[in-house]
Amino acid sequence: MKIIKRLLLAAGALLLLVVISLAIPPLRERILYRVNEWSIRLQYALDPPEEQVFVPLATPELTIEQLETSVAGAVTPTLAPTPSVTPVVDLPSAQPSPTPLPLPAQASISGVKYVDQHGLWNYCAPANLAMALSFWGWQGDRTDIGKWVKPYEKDKNVMPYELADYVTANTNLSVAVRSGGTLTLIKTFVAAGYPVLIEKGAVMQDISGKNSWMGHYTVVTGYDDAASVFTTQDSYYEANYPVDYSTLLGGWRSFNYVFLIVYPPEREDQVMALLGPYADATQALQIAAQTASEEIYTTSGNDLFFAWYNRGTSLVGLQDYLGAASAYDEAFRVYAGLPAKDRPWRIVWYQTGPYFAYYFSGRYADVNALATQTIDAASEPYIEESFYWRARAREAMGDRDGAVADLRTSLEYHPGFQPSLGEMTALGVTP
Repeated sequence: MKIIKRLLLAAGALLLLVVISLAIPPLRERILYRVNEWSIRLQYALDPPEEQVFVPLATPELTIEQLETSVAGAVTPTLAPTPSVTPVVDLPSAQPSPTPLPLPAQASISGVKYVDQHGLWNYCAPANLAMALSFWGWQGDRTDIGKWVKPYEKDKNVMPYELADYVTANTNLSVAVRSGGTLTLIKTFVAAGYPVLIEKGAVMQDISGKNSWMGHYTVVTGYDDAASVFTTQDSYYEANYPVDYSTLLGGWRSFNYVFLIVYPPEREDQVMALLGPYADATQALQIAAQTASEEIYTTSGNDLFFAWYNRGTSLVGLQDYLGAASAYDEAFRVYAGLPAKDRPWRIVWYQTGPYFAYYFSGRYADVNALATQTIDAASEPYIEESFYWRARAREAMGDRDGAVADLRTSLEYHPGFQPSLGEMTALGVTP
């Protein structure tokens, strides 16, 4: 009896300690964070997301004539081009780049205020955009951006178009977003005095305790050909963080070589001249698609997966949804053959092109399956885009109630998300 009483007293004392700790805000946050961390680790251990493999059905549910009608009459979200009536079948050849002017062997930009991402949830994107804007005299804070681009605190990802929208809506600056960039193009802008914001893949330790692939933004402010090193302002690591050319190129490949240039409107002509063939957004997509097509024959492993995925992403931008769907099919085939530990299983968090390709190819079951797998693999599925696309697929397959439920969830995780609001209106449902 004495042992039982002691155990009960100890349990009561522990419970009292927990209650007192939870009443103190700083201690409460630490305790809840640790509980959440161990919960995620347990979930990943029981059901490792890297072991899940998406297998496309590759069976369109519409005829070609129906596809053309569907694409022509579709209302697409702002994160994609408006589909054309007839999808592009053949990839237009990109115009050759003009011979670039000789660049200095070394260049460096000062004046970017370093901002880290720590202490807030998934704050890589707001921190890096804050750095890019600071160079032009912007006086805001990373939280100013964060409140706008990720109104739900734990939003998994902020896409380049969302960063561009913030610049356009909230500053007096302009921004250019393009894919298919090159190391030479980065150097060209740095040498001309423009910081370059890029999105790339990186292997980091995640909350589950594993080292795994995830998306990461960084601002490039310098380069040195003699050392083959870029100087980056890395919100996760430190200011003036060196990255060698090959490492940056490899990480950048996983995001289709996307980049953003922020600039004052009066410098529009200079920026377009520096962009060269990338000044035209369509031609930039053609260049990106051509780069991906070439890398399909020169890469292997993860890089081959990203090459196929990039081709699909570029073809989505060019509105060739059938071609894009075929490219994504190949990407997922390569993915299945990768060692589980190396699989970039978060890819659809950041790049939602397969949803567009499969949906506008009439492959609604594939959209539903991919979105469901993406949602289920996340310990905290705060991925509004995946809920949105699953809703569209469910509606197309006749599950209106399921569609509405998913749309409501997407709006919970991203209040004011325009694609979901538009779809709710189309369904005649009050958000």
